[in-house]
Amino acid sequence: MSAISEKGGGSFQGIKLLLCENPLPPLDEAIAAAQAEVPHSNYYTEPYSAPLRRLISEQLGIPERLIHINAGSELILRQLFDRFGQQVHLLTPTYVLFPEIARRYTETRLPPDKDFAFDLGELVVPEGTTLVVIVNPNNPNGGIFDMAPLPDLLRRHPQTRFLVDEAFIGLAGQSVAHWVPEHPNLLVTRTLSKAHSLAGFRIGYGIFPEAIADDLNGHNDAYPLARPSQAAAIATLQHEERIHARAAQLHDWTVALAAELRALGVRTYPTHTYFFLADLAPHNAAEIAEQLRSRDILIKPLNDPALGPGFMRITTALPEHNRRFVDALRSLLT
Repeated sequence: MSAISEKGGGSFQGIKLLLCENPLPPLDEAIAAAQAEVPHSNYYTEPYSAPLRRLISEQLGIPERLIHINAGSELILRQLFDRFGQQVHLLTPTYVLFPEIARRYTETRLPPDKDFAFDLGELVVPEGTTLVVIVNPNNPNGGIFDMAPLPDLLRRHPQTRFLVDEAFIGLAGQSVAHWVPEHPNLLVTRTLSKAHSLAGFRIGYGIFPEAIADDLNGHNDAYPLARPSQAAAIATLQHEERIHARAAQLHDWTVALAAELRALGVRTYPTHTYFFLADLAPHNAAEIAEQLRSRDILIKPLNDPALGPGFMRITTALPEHNRRFVDALRSLLT
C-alpha cells in the first residue's frame, strides 16, 4: 500500500474503513468558524499562522518559537526526511510513507506473537542511523509505547535524531512534546486529521528544537493554511474535552467491531485507537478487499510480506456501517 492509496477513497461514496479518515464529522464549532472565514478569503492569514501557534504553545506549555505549522503533517514529515533521512531506523509495521521517503532504512520488527508490543528500552539503534522513527500510537496496529525509556535513548545517541510521530495522540498514548525543549535531538509531529476530524482542512504541526523550527519556518510559505482551515483548527482545539469524549466513543465502536470479527473466526489484535489489525488467514486480504469494494465498502489489505497476505487494517465506521461491513464479510468468509 502506498501513502497515496492510504489517504482515502477520494470521490468514493460508499462505506470507508480506511485509517486516515475519522468517521465523525468536524465539531459544529469548527464548521461554523470555517464558514465565517470564507467571505474573508481574499485576505491572507497572519504570518506563520500566529494565532494557532500561540494557542498550541499555551496548551502544550511549549515556547511558540518551537512550533512549525504546515498544510498537513505529511508535508512536514517529508521535509524532515529530506533533511535527516539519510539512514532511518523504523519500528515496523509502520506508516507506509516512511519506507517510501527514507533514502535507506533498517527496521526493528514489532512481534505479532506479543500483539506488536515492544519495550523501547530494548531498542538497538544501528550505527550510522541519522533518524529513528517512533509512531505513538503506532500505525497500523493501534498499540502504544511506554515512552519512559526515550530520554535515555536520546542521551545515548546524541548524534541521532528521534522523530516521534504523534498523529494519533489525540486518541491514546503519552505525548513527549513537552520534552522537546530539553533534548536537541527530539522531533515531534502531529496532525489535526485524525482525532480532530479535520483531514480535509490539511493542518499539521511539529514541535522541534529551536534551530530546526527556525529552519523550517524560514524555508516555508509564511501563509501555509487557508483562513477556513486556521479558523477550524482554533475552534476545535478550544474543545479538546469533546475530542477526548469522541475518541472514547470511537474506541468503543472499534472494540465492538473487533469482537464481531472474532465471532467470524478472524484473529484481531488489541488497539487503543479507532483502528486495528486483523488476520483473515487463510483468506487473502487483497481478494476480500476487492470483493468488498464491489459491495460499496472500501478497505485495503496491509500488504506487509513479513506478516502474510491475510492481514488487513480495519478502521471503525459509524455503527450502522460497521453492521453492513460485518454482514458483507460474513458472506465472504462462510
